[in-house]
This record gives sequence, structure tokens and C-alpha cells, in this order.
Amino acid sequence: MNLYIFNQTRRGSEFGVGTYMHELTTVLKDCDINVCVINLISEKPQIQVEEIEGVKYWYFPLAIYDLRTTSKQKQWELYYCNVVYLLRLYIKEKNDLIFQLNFSDSGILVEKLKKTFDCKILAINHFFDWALTIHDNPQRFRHILKKEYPDSIEENLQTSFEGEMLYYFNVDHIICLSDYMKNILCIDYGIDAAKISVIPNGLSDEAKIAVSTKSLRRKWNIRPKEKIIFFAGRIDEVKGVIYLIKAFREVLKTNSNCRLIIAGSGNYDECFKESKNICSKITYTGLLERHDLYELYQIADIGVIPSLFEPFGYVAVEAMMHKLPIVVTATSGLNEVVDDSCGLKVPINVLPDSVEIDTVLLSEKILYLLENSIEARLMSGNGRRRFLCNYSSKIFRENMLRIYKSICI
Repeated sequence: MNLYIFNQTRRGSEFGVGTYMHELTTVLKDCDINVCVINLISEKPQIQVEEIEGVKYWYFPLAIYDLRTTSKQKQWELYYCNVVYLLRLYIKEKNDLIFQLNFSDSGILVEKLKKTFDCKILAINHFFDWALTIHDNPQRFRHILKKEYPDSIEENLQTSFEGEMLYYFNVDHIICLSDYMKNILCIDYGIDAAKISVIPNGLSDEAKIAVSTKSLRRKWNIRPKEKIIFFAGRIDEVKGVIYLIKAFREVLKTNSNCRLIIAGSGNYDECFKESKNICSKITYTGLLERHDLYELYQIADIGVIPSLFEPFGYVAVEAMMHKLPIVVTATSGLNEVVDDSCGLKVPINVLPDSVEIDTVLLSEKILYLLENSIEARLMSGNGRRRFLCNYSSKIFRENMLRIYKSICI
């Protein structure tokens, strides 16, 4: 089997999609599959090829076109044409050929690959473009699609949807990360359910249970009895960080011996404005290496994931892996990843033009776990078991191999 996985250098590659690519290539290293990762929009100065632990990596930098004579759409068409042309020259083994795509704006690429190769195309549904703008609000999305006179934002959403729908219709098979995402594809995009498989992402088990939390707290200058509330993820409106800061202010009114640690990159300006009178109780770490991030999981008392939309939720899986009890929003795929045995849930308030979180209720859930250590300890153990049974790299590997084999038959 010959598997070519397309990746792109963009925001998603630094977070969820980037984690997915790392985990997928890791679990496929010892399989009887020729794996090649094709990195588009690469920052390399020229086309490069390298091999790392049996996996080939190709890098295609973005070509420079004259914007005065070439439209943006035409630029992408030329770029994909050139990429496929080069692939045709260099791909020698063409038996059981699978191209796996990770971004739904690659419709032109699907068309070019289909015309050039006898292949199967597998699409991974990591997210919907519209959800980055209006979050977990399918009703609003459906209303926008029906609008005859949309504003500029709504028009962009309509155009994006049309491109996504054509993309998903043209691929041979689709993998969704949750039933929520599958249902949206079936109901709103009109995709046949038989064409879709639901495979949750998986993570390599890197929880270092034997490490002393006391020594880690000293390393990170955390007082021995200070309660740590932990958030990991990019600083983005869709991640609900502002709601978390507002809830943390309420928590401090009841329990002042707390610290909120926010780990991730992004635009911190709104966070600084919201936390100006409690800034001494909040630590912003910026983007961390995985080793450092996992150390913070180990010293935290609870994790909070207040997302307004989350197709899956790697952070929740990381928390469960580290036996960290969590408070999450009951949104999209995140609502499936976390069950009531390992976390407390806060409902999303869906309004006609927005999606909001009740910060008082969020603070109450956080305080409950801080004040009920027996319940929190029970949830931490349940979370660890849920990770091993559903989201381990072993389960992920078995599921992906099954799909690859089935679409080649």
C-alpha cells in the first residue's frame, strides 16, 4: 500500500492537525505501508525531500505569482497542477495508491489527483470553516445559507460551504473525528452516511506517573498548596478563554488560593484587558514544547476546556491521559470525548446571532472540583481508563489500518 498524506503549513498545523500528523506518522512507522508526507505551502526555499525513520517528507514551497495578472484562484490551480505534475514524475509504486487530505479547501487538488492517478482519496474532516466564525451554531449556519442578500461575512461563509461540499462529494471516503461532525456532513452537506467513518484521534501515552509533583511545582515556582486551574490551547475566540478568565474572577471570590495557568500562543490583548485586576493570579506561558506542557498537566489540579466549538478535543484527551479531572463545555465533538464519569459539563447558550457561556455556572463547576477532592480523584481515574480504552495510539492505529485496507478493496 502506498499512502501519501497531504499537510499544509498553516495555523491548524501548529495545533490539532499538527498533533494528528505527528500521531499518525508515529503509529504507521512499523506498518507494511509506504508512507510519504507532502508538505504544501512549505517555508523551505526550494523543493526538498528527506526521510526520517522510514517516512518520506516532501516539501513544496508556495510559488510566487504576479497578482496583477493572476487571480488567487488561478494561483492555487497552477500550484496544485505543478505539485501533481511532479508527483506523477516521482511516484513509481502505484499499487493501492491512497492520497489522504487534511484540509477542505483542496477541491482543485482532488480534481487534479483523480485525473492523473488511479487512486483513492481519503479526506479527514478536522473542522468546518464556518464554525471558526459562528461556532457551535448550526441553526444560524443554516439560516445564513438560505439568505438571498447576505452581508460580506455571510457571503464568505456561503462560498466556503459550497467549496467544502464539492470537496467532500468528490473524495472516495471521509473520516470524521466525532458523530457530531458526521451528522453535520449528512444533514447539511448531503453526504451519504455509508461514505463516512467516525475515528477519534489517538495519542501516544506519555504520562510520567512516577515523576514527583512536588519537584515539578518547585521547578515551575508554584506554591505547595496553591490550587492550579489549567488551560491549554491557542488564544482564540473559539476557545472561550475570555469566558474562563471571567469565571476565574468568580472563583477567586470563594477561593483566593488559586492560580490560572494559560498555555498557548495567540493574541493576548483581550486576555490582558479582561484580567487586569486579577493579573497577579494568572500565568501566561505562551506556546510550550510538549515536554513542558505535559509537566503542567501533572501539577494542575483541574483542567478547563471552555470551547465554543470543538470538533474533537485533543486537550481533553491529554488531560485524561494525565489523570486530570476536567470541566468542559458540552459542545460539538468535545461533548462526546468527555463523558460524565471523568468531567463536569457546562452547556453552551446558543442565541440567534451568537454562542455564549454562563461564566457563573462555569465557576461553580470549577469550585466543585476544587472543593470535592474525592469526586475529583474518582474522575481522574475514570478519565485515565477512558483514554486507554478509546483514545490510545494503539486503538487509533488499528482503526486507521482498517480504513486504509477497506478503501483499497
